[in-house]
Amino acid sequence: MTGDTKIAIRRLARKDVPEVAANEALCFTQPWAEHNFLEALDRKDLLYVVADADGHIVGHAGVFTVMGDGEIINVAVHPEHRGKGIAYQMLSYLMEIAPEIGTEDFTLEVRAGNAAAIRLYEKLGFETEGVRPGFYDFPKEDALIMWKRKR
Repeated sequence: MTGDTKIAIRRLARKDVPEVAANEALCFTQPWAEHNFLEALDRKDLLYVVADADGHIVGHAGVFTVMGDGEIINVAVHPEHRGKGIAYQMLSYLMEIAPEIGTEDFTLEVRAGNAAAIRLYEKLGFETEGVRPGFYDFPKEDALIMWKRKR
């Protein structure tokens, strides 16, 4: 893919699941499997979006809601496509459509050492409100708890 590749942000479709699961495995030490994403498609409290680059999935992100709070989950961009603003585009769209499932405020956990992700979330309006000590494994690391609240 060249620098001229167009990225389309759209909702996850069943046909995307194999590529999403493969991308998930590239990005996380404890990835979701295909069946997890297929189950997510059938839930009314969960939305997923993908970044489609000329028919290839290069990113995905989800949000599920509980009592109006949306937890951002599984934000992943293929290593070859990082630094291009894809995660920002996916999360912006996801937060735009999340009211469909009753979400008004958003939260997420991020590795305390993941400076690039923390900068991204701050750019989207998230603020750190707490820490979960030892939350992540492989390697063991604290999580920052970040929120973006409707004010």
